[in-house]
Amino acid sequence: MAASLKISGIRKVFGKGDKAVEILKKIDIDVAPGEFLILVGPSGCGKSTLLNIIAGLEEPTEGALFINGKDVVGVAPAQRDIAMVFQSYALYPTMSVADNIGFALEMRKVPKAARTQRINEVAAMLQIEHLLERRPAQLSGGQRQRVAMGRALARDPQLFLFDEPLSNLDAKLRVEMRAEIKRLHQISGITSVYVTHDQIEAMTLGSRIAVMKDGILQQIGTPDDIYSRPANTYVAGFIGSPTMNFITGRVEVAGASGQFGFDGGTLALNCPSVDQALLGVRPEHIHLSDAATWRGQVTGVEPTGADTFVVVKTATGPVTVRVAPQSAVRVGSSVGLSASAAHANWFDVASGLRLGSTA
Repeated sequence: MAASLKISGIRKVFGKGDKAVEILKKIDIDVAPGEFLILVGPSGCGKSTLLNIIAGLEEPTEGALFINGKDVVGVAPAQRDIAMVFQSYALYPTMSVADNIGFALEMRKVPKAARTQRINEVAAMLQIEHLLERRPAQLSGGQRQRVAMGRALARDPQLFLFDEPLSNLDAKLRVEMRAEIKRLHQISGITSVYVTHDQIEAMTLGSRIAVMKDGILQQIGTPDDIYSRPANTYVAGFIGSPTMNFITGRVEVAGASGQFGFDGGTLALNCPSVDQALLGVRPEHIHLSDAATWRGQVTGVEPTGADTFVVVKTATGPVTVRVAPQSAVRVGSSVGLSASAAHANWFDVASGLRLGSTA
């Protein structure tokens, strides 16, 4: 049965006195049984430290950590029934794939017949049955990562922890392994916590995403929540590529038939009841329009295959627009811009926090 995980008021401080550095600042997260939670953020935000605390490799300075309702702070890693997959594969080079997968079972003195059965089950799940007699040096990076996951899966743990497991793989393999990890989670149903700095991994893998910055949890929600309704400008700018466009201006008319004015233009939007605001609009929700009064000059055209991104220099700053592939837009041309009223995000100018209802 999948385990629940409750992270309650977790703080972590390294060092003492004047040299003390607070890495985690009162983190609270509830993970439901069977959930796939992503911890995402830039290097140094504390996500790997939090994962190590869950695993028992680090002790928190303050707070509690519950697995299935039991506080495990102070409980040895081996007693937590957790399996971890690292960025480095950490395979035993002198052992075969089968022996690597079954090593933890052997240490637990699982009978050979049961061990062999479990190894074969996991190998079939990972589609590596044909590799069982090989050694790690004879495998590709993707195959080694499958073996590392197989070793963790063989134990049938309460919790699965992933610490940037795909960072060493090339782009094509990362895509393949993302799909593999998602498939395995759907099959196994094991509660999983996955650390990454890659927002694409976060969006494609997680049932929920926890965005961190400087040891503080910025927002936790579904991928759609995080992308469509970011809690602040940091989350809005971190999630999404290219990043969200931000326009500082004044609310001339509030409400559903509102008017938002800024350097170089105005937009008819559902505006909040404030004097000044920061408008956030994703590139796919800004459109080129010959009739628009908000205008700018194209300074860059970036084809990516499925989409083309156009960078427009405006009086309020550069704006990125997603257009159809093979668009006829050229660098140096003058274009008009409009924004989708249904997809406007509003933030407080001073704090960067999301503003409430615009009704």
